[in-house]
Amino acid sequence: MVLSAAAEDYLKTIYKLRSDDEAVTTQAVAARLEVAPPSATAMIKKLASMKLVSHTPYRGVELTPAGEKIALEVIRHHRLIETYLAEVLGVAWDKVHDEAERWEHILSEEVEAKMAEALNHPTRDPHGAPIPALDGTVPRDGWTRLSDATPGTLATVRRVSDENGELLRHLSELELVPGSEIEILRAVPAEGVLQLQVKGQPKTIGAAPARSVLIEIHEASEN
Repeated sequence: MVLSAAAEDYLKTIYKLRSDDEAVTTQAVAARLEVAPPSATAMIKKLASMKLVSHTPYRGVELTPAGEKIALEVIRHHRLIETYLAEVLGVAWDKVHDEAERWEHILSEEVEAKMAEALNHPTRDPHGAPIPALDGTVPRDGWTRLSDATPGTLATVRRVSDENGELLRHLSELELVPGSEIEILRAVPAEGVLQLQVKGQPKTIGAAPARSVLIEIHEASEN
């Protein structure tokens, strides 16, 4: 089955919305893809006719097994490309996403295999996101959003959202990158900010960008 890049983007977006525990509605898909709701409705109906999604009006959109297989293949391409651009070509981590968006739809299986081999078959992209295996399996990490962490928590940054270059540059300035050790010093929802210690240095991050950072919690400090 040969799909357009737009159709593949819809399948990928539906998968990501579900993975983010967000309601997979036509409105949500349209908002994520920045298209008009009628356009999203038309494409979802087309994908449903191809048996790649199932759509119940007012209840949501789900991928069929065939649709999920395609979505995971596109996501694998995207994250492999991001890793190749960052590790082999030295492209900055805040720029690889947009490049990968263009490459992911045209990557051949042969080049994908060579890319994976050259990278020694990575399991994570530069932003910490899991790279789907060839058999379609993807690890479920169960990590916590930084915005949900409580004061006194010691943790390691494991993953950040890759879809906003400005956000990635901001996180890089705060050293909130995968592998960074952090401590939450103060978190008051009404204040809209979190005060952290990152690699021993005090940092402040807004609640909104903190939602884009996933952490692995270790323990509570003894302060």
